[in-house]
Amino acid sequence: MAGSGKGLFTIFRAKYYSMKSFLTLLVCSVLTLNIQAQTKQPITISTKNSQLIFTVGANKRLYQNYFGQKITGGVAPLPKAFEAYPGGGMDFEFEPSMRIVHADGNPSLELKYQSSKSSTHADGTQQTDIFLRDEVYNTDVVAHFVTYPDQDVIKTWTEISNGEKKTITLTNYASSMLHFDGGDYWLTQFHGDWAQEMQIEESKLTSGSKVIDSKLGTRASKFRFPGFYLTVGERAATETSGSLVAGTLAWTGNFRFSFELDNKNALHILSGINNYASEYHLEPGKTFKTPEFIFTYSNEGKGLASRNLHEWARKFAVLDGEKPRLTLLNNWEATGMKFNQDKLVSLFDDAKKLGVDLFLLDDGWFGEKYPRDNDKTSLGDWMTDKKKLPSGVPFLVDAAAKKDLKFGIWIEPEMVNPKSELYEKHPEWVLQLPNRDPAYQRNQLVLDLTNPKVQDFVFKIVDDLFRENPSLAFIKWDCNRTMTNAYSQYLKGNQSHLYIDYTLGLYKVLERVRAKYPHVPMMLCSGGGGRADYEAMKYFTEFWPSDDTDGLERIYIQWGYSYFFPANTISAHVTHWGKQSLKFRMDVAMMDKLGFDIDMKDFTADEVKFSHDAVANYKRLSNVIWQGDLYRLASPYEGNRAVLMYVDQPKAKSVLFAYNLQDRYREAFDPIRLQGLDPTKKYRIKEINLMPGAKSTLAANDKTYTGDYLMNIGITVNNNIKYSALTSVMLEITAE
Repeated sequence: MAGSGKGLFTIFRAKYYSMKSFLTLLVCSVLTLNIQAQTKQPITISTKNSQLIFTVGANKRLYQNYFGQKITGGVAPLPKAFEAYPGGGMDFEFEPSMRIVHADGNPSLELKYQSSKSSTHADGTQQTDIFLRDEVYNTDVVAHFVTYPDQDVIKTWTEISNGEKKTITLTNYASSMLHFDGGDYWLTQFHGDWAQEMQIEESKLTSGSKVIDSKLGTRASKFRFPGFYLTVGERAATETSGSLVAGTLAWTGNFRFSFELDNKNALHILSGINNYASEYHLEPGKTFKTPEFIFTYSNEGKGLASRNLHEWARKFAVLDGEKPRLTLLNNWEATGMKFNQDKLVSLFDDAKKLGVDLFLLDDGWFGEKYPRDNDKTSLGDWMTDKKKLPSGVPFLVDAAAKKDLKFGIWIEPEMVNPKSELYEKHPEWVLQLPNRDPAYQRNQLVLDLTNPKVQDFVFKIVDDLFRENPSLAFIKWDCNRTMTNAYSQYLKGNQSHLYIDYTLGLYKVLERVRAKYPHVPMMLCSGGGGRADYEAMKYFTEFWPSDDTDGLERIYIQWGYSYFFPANTISAHVTHWGKQSLKFRMDVAMMDKLGFDIDMKDFTADEVKFSHDAVANYKRLSNVIWQGDLYRLASPYEGNRAVLMYVDQPKAKSVLFAYNLQDRYREAFDPIRLQGLDPTKKYRIKEINLMPGAKSTLAANDKTYTGDYLMNIGITVNNNIKYSALTSVMLEITAE
């Protein structure tokens, strides 16, 4: 059934029918099914090409009836469906969407429909709110849906309100529950570790439960990313075929996705905060808001789903997502923490040679009593180290400006070293278990952001930097440890609130930062890719996907992130990591948001010229890369090469990147069929980013083809010669 081009997410069984008979069943024979009695008209959540339909049963409960390809003319009558938000303790035999222990100890929840309303916002989005209530206990739940019609994206979350006179306890509190009954299910998940983020794994779901979750607190996505692709069909979706849903949770803390395949082969997907060690006590009159779950439906494979998410993100989710980004040079790999004022100023000349916009000062610039000469001291003491920088940060900002460079700086404001003045003064501000030996990661502990005083302190770190340096142009915000051995002195008896309230405390700080400094670019870093989600990206312009900058490894890492994030959010730096050529590493970095973290002292004259010209090419083409549609043409997971391309909205300009990954004797690669072009236009192919004096060996170079030819016959973009591993090609494709 994959690739049929029709919605496969109806809530009735179709696995034993061919697609033709399946459609006949949908259109003609639905009357024979067991129909859930309805008391209200269907509630329809629609985008341009997808549709989610709910009905209200005679028992006043809300049911999900359909999710998939938009059905013109409506789907009626509807078959019996699954309860949309089944409560714990009632008659749902699997994991419920919500479970509440009431003030009298009753651990059950029965949600009944009260009303719904819809509205259209000024930005073209549409919102539907469905009001549910446990009529015995006056517990209210509002299910919110916001649709982005042109991007085929839906955002949903829930709000739980306590109408009782005493505190209730939330033990399960999903943002979303989706039900499917379509035959076979194929799950694509993204996992890894430090320096190995976003590795892709795909498997067929079998009976029982599959859980993807995090219990790490601060670096929640260190091991597992909060997102998935789910195909419904006889085989897994490809880039261009198959019906699927792609979803991700906008939450910078512990998350949980549960995929439960029941005894009748129906699949129930729960998405939300991980309830591990997180029972939440809700006082009378208070409301608990769950994170947003963002999802999109595609009946044309994974490529369309990721393009939906990219366009949505740039327009609605990422800070300044449609505005330009800054290229930069970072000093970390050139100096580590061993630098002084003169050394940093000398690196400004390297930035000018490259032609980048900004110089970024990394770790090691702070600490008075305990200077930051290694990672064992000084976190928390955010005053300039006068031995290294006798004239302070303002001098560096001004010196950079004199060379027509912007200046940025690294901070890790959520953390503290035990060897610091802050820890000596405020040990109660640290997350640390009583009566246990402390557990350190990178010689540091986590500050307690549940505490408003700590929130004020962290905001002041950022605010002081800007007040002292009004023209400061960039912040790199790092977070290098997870939450282990964690206990909050501030929360006292409410320790089960720690994971949630910490994350909410972080958002409070970031909201204050953005209220005062709304558009200063900030990079979200977490020891690499330990944080990457769309709630954080409301406050950041980009994120650091991995500390592993080896060009070969970065292809896999950046490939994984491309399923959820647009290129302008994925920071990619040219460094000394890896054994590939400078050109290879440059091409890899240029397929996302280009930067450098490299010492140029050993560059040859040709390498300096190549790098400068590459930056100029990037700036000239960056809008295509940042704002264009992404097409993944050949996956590194399926062969010894990787090929992708970006196409601008008018289909007038495209940029293609191709990488040979392995050495196989006489391995010949087939021509690549391009995607996303206008078949009626003619396009000239030009290989760029060549080393000085080098000439293209591609047969297609400097030739013109129709879009139809390029998409149906294709061109050779990988060198078919022995010993061509770890080589790369970058093509500029221009409509004539």
